[in-house]
Amino acid sequence: MASLIIVGSGPAGLTAAIYAARGGVQTKVVEGAAPGGQLMLASEVENYPGFSQPIMGPDLINLFRKQAERLGVEFISSEATGVDFTERPLRVKVRNNTYEADSVIVATGASHRWLGLESEQRLRGRGVSSCATCDGYFFKNKDVVVVGGGDTALEEAIFLSRIANKVTVIHRRDKLRASKIIQERAFKNRKIKFLWNSVVEEILGNTQVEGVKVKDLKKDRVYEYRCDGVFVAIGHTPNTEIFRGQLELDEAGYVKTRNRTETSRDGVFAAGDVVDRVYRQAVTAAGSGCEAAMDATRYLESLD
Repeated sequence: MASLIIVGSGPAGLTAAIYAARGGVQTKVVEGAAPGGQLMLASEVENYPGFSQPIMGPDLINLFRKQAERLGVEFISSEATGVDFTERPLRVKVRNNTYEADSVIVATGASHRWLGLESEQRLRGRGVSSCATCDGYFFKNKDVVVVGGGDTALEEAIFLSRIANKVTVIHRRDKLRASKIIQERAFKNRKIKFLWNSVVEEILGNTQVEGVKVKDLKKDRVYEYRCDGVFVAIGHTPNTEIFRGQLELDEAGYVKTRNRTETSRDGVFAAGDVVDRVYRQAVTAAGSGCEAAMDATRYLESLD
């Protein structure tokens, strides 16, 4: 029987596993250091189709997993530590074990960059978020802060301005890194204001965000700024370190693909946030996981 290894167990990896298993492919999933991916950090998910009521991120991932298990998918509860795609069969190393397969799907996702504050970690899901599309609705008519100065930060700010009462962008420099057209939209938006040359030193609140402690880098002063939510938008890092030298990556480390999911190596496909620099949603990751599984299944059929 044709065999497939999926590296990663977020929406992309688990959807790929479901489709591959239903296609009669012997499928293993290497879960990774953070099983379930970024969705495990989502307190409530309201925008995934099929659920009339909000569902907790971990609960949604658990449903994905149970469906895959029912179809006979085997889970390896550890992290891939290396790969060898230079010869056949393809190999994935997991700690002290090496697994072989006819095809591999890379679905290791991307990690959100955080500020590194203790208060940030403590208040995640309690007013601290990394996704305006996911959590913006919970801040209707409230005051929020967006930390960052690139395209993602301004896109988050513009999106939140449709929901929140006021959006304040905090940026460590006196000019933005975002593209000109997005900057123009943000500057024209009356609900968005900017705190320049500033950094967030602490997020205030015990059980819920109540404000931020801001340091003005030019005036060298620290003050408290009231808000109900903090959105950290300082970028993502694709989880592709083990694929360097094995797959073609772009300048930011994302896996390069052609024809949607094909990578630079024959028989290796990629899906989800490991290739997606734009959307980064559970539903788009799941969709690309479906595509990768269908492409991998066709590839395996061509081997036969």
